[in-house]
Amino acid sequence: MRPFSYARPASLGETFDLLDSAGPGEIRPLVGGTDLIVGLQSGRIRPDVVVDLKHLADLPAGIEQVDGRLRISAPTSLTDIIGDARIRTWFPALAEAASTVGSVQIRNRASLTGNICNASPAFDTGPALLVHDAVVLLSSRDGDRRVPVADFVLGPRRTDLRAGEIATAVELPVPETPLRASFARLTRRRGVDLATLSLCCVVGPRRTRFAFGAVAPRPFVVDDDSGVLADPSSSPEDRDEVLRAMTAQASPITDVRGGADYRQAMLLVLGRRALAAARSRPVQSQPDGAR
Repeated sequence: MRPFSYARPASLGETFDLLDSAGPGEIRPLVGGTDLIVGLQSGRIRPDVVVDLKHLADLPAGIEQVDGRLRISAPTSLTDIIGDARIRTWFPALAEAASTVGSVQIRNRASLTGNICNASPAFDTGPALLVHDAVVLLSSRDGDRRVPVADFVLGPRRTDLRAGEIATAVELPVPETPLRASFARLTRRRGVDLATLSLCCVVGPRRTRFAFGAVAPRPFVVDDDSGVLADPSSSPEDRDEVLRAMTAQASPITDVRGGADYRQAMLLVLGRRALAAARSRPVQSQPDGAR
């Protein structure tokens, strides 16, 4: 591990001062640190300064409902996200996806913004965020900008994070009624492992949406506007035809976790299972305290 300095600002203003004083790649933010520490140890990440964002007075951990959106601040742990009643009601697949990230100890430290900014093609929360049109709130001295997660992640380890910016929150639009959703993931073994592939399915009244992870350079989303997948009277053959067209947009690779042909075949299998699971779920009532 290369030596580096450690900074612990007390506010966003102090954080922006540090970012403005550094060159590209010289500073790395620390929120959960579960990916950062691994990168530091391997030498893949070699910053001059690590900036701890866990103690900013104006960026506390928490989940709040603001202007029709559920905002998850950057210091909020995945464990807190999984346990939130609003997440479990409105975005159950996100709670399921977050539950697969690492171990209990990892989830107690890991953050959603960190999972996104690490930009692994296999990041587990990606498909669930994409199907729900989640956006990343990016803050700098010049103000805030909101970028859809689908556009923010550009490829492996590449994001649309600009100089002087930090990811301060993730926002999800609150649906008028809770949606039926499910998350599915395939790994080489039970327990802590990277996904061989993952997907998320959301079934609405007329449209069904799938998002796929670990089968392309970045997670991607596909919509079925035909209504076939949402129609309880559609035949298995018709549903398979639509699912095959959707999964054909994947471009999996062959690596130690699975071959390209295997991944492509299993997309269809897991797609069927996720669709059946989502369609069978009753629409939940509004969470306690929701407006």
